Amino acid sequence: MKALIFAAGRGTRISRYLSGEPKCTVQVGNEKLIHYTVRMLKSKGVEDITLIVGYNHECIRSALADMDVNFVYNPFFDVTNSIGSAWFARDTFGGDDMLLMNGDVFMEEKLIDDLVNFKNAGPVMFSDETRKEEADYKFYYKDGKLIDYGKELTGDKITGEYIGVAIINKEFMPEFKGQLEFMISNQEHNVWWENVLYTLSDKTDIKIVNVAPLFWAEVDYIEDYERIKAFVGDNK
Repeated sequence: MKALIFAAGRGTRISRYLSGEPKCTVQVGNEKLIHYTVRMLKSKGVEDITLIVGYNHECIRSALADMDVNFVYNPFFDVTNSIGSAWFARDTFGGDDMLLMNGDVFMEEKLIDDLVNFKNAGPVMFSDETRKEEADYKFYYKDGKLIDYGKELTGDKITGEYIGVAIINKEFMPEFKGQLEFMISNQEHNVWWENVLYTLSDKTDIKIVNVAPLFWAEVDYIEDYERIKAFVGDNK
């Protein structure tokens, strides 16, 4: 397995707390979040790791100066969403199963271990069924199959919160890459990389796997970061 980490965005919802630094470089224990993630992936045998950078990319490169990783630069990070970053990294697709994740996601070691060892015949996205109404981006699924998705889902139409991580198996990668190219060619550059999977869900089963009760958090709001700091402090 190889990994693709999306770390080009500005992080406007939490930016006033970050002094201009990217979300993925917040401090987690005695290291930066992105350093923790890469270190954990490396320790689990994932050697081929690519980061897509953009906003204040020098800060991310500095945080990973001691790590053997690949960088792809998205020069249009301020005018595209993460699908643009995926397009710039399209040459990394293929050859092996790929873990795709947002760079501001913290996951406890056991969860990272489970992801790296996960085996599936098709594309899979990961959800936390303990978080529903308070979820930022919501999934509705039955029998492990994605049915609906979005921030606006309510009530019984929420099964869990999307955690910002997916795995695309190598057999499905050509279809993913083809749909990505199609969407970009139609100027759909203001959506997330996950929208490539969402647009394929009407003809391909997108499997959803619940990660609860393992801990994760995405640094979108200061409350998310406080949850991470509390977890790290409680598990030293």
